[in-house]
Amino acid sequence: MTDARPPRQAVRTLQPRKRIALIAHDGKKTEMLEWATRWQETLSQHTLIGTGTTSGRLKNALGLEVEGLMSGPLGGDQQIGARIAEQQLDVLIFFWDPFAPQPHDPDVKALLRLAALWNVPVACNAASADFLLSSPYLSERYDMSIPDAEAWAQARTV
Repeated sequence: MTDARPPRQAVRTLQPRKRIALIAHDGKKTEMLEWATRWQETLSQHTLIGTGTTSGRLKNALGLEVEGLMSGPLGGDQQIGARIAEQQLDVLIFFWDPFAPQPHDPDVKALLRLAALWNVPVACNAASADFLLSSPYLSERYDMSIPDAEAWAQARTV
């Protein structure tokens, strides 16, 4: 096998109610809360998943229903990555802090790699998150191309 990429593309259809992950590094949690306050009504129309403290702050401050996972350094980023690989997540909003080194940087890189691989829309700051949430696709069905993992796995076993 010479091709390290899945040879064909499959189509995945996102439903109008999106599954949105909300993650913020410690230095970005206040910014995430301010941003989510502006988008509270829109966010409430979707299924929200968050890591550690971020999910708790969004629940407590805004009353949003957010499924809380582990803190990022304890495995929360990997839990979000697993949801991406299983096609159980539609949008990733991750306010990461470019000024603070993170003990779990390899997990962050793996998470972003999975989002890129599986064609998941990603916002890394308030401006890109504004663009994502203001998109007409957010509340519509949307067909997107993803790797054909089954065909790739079959080709590798031959």
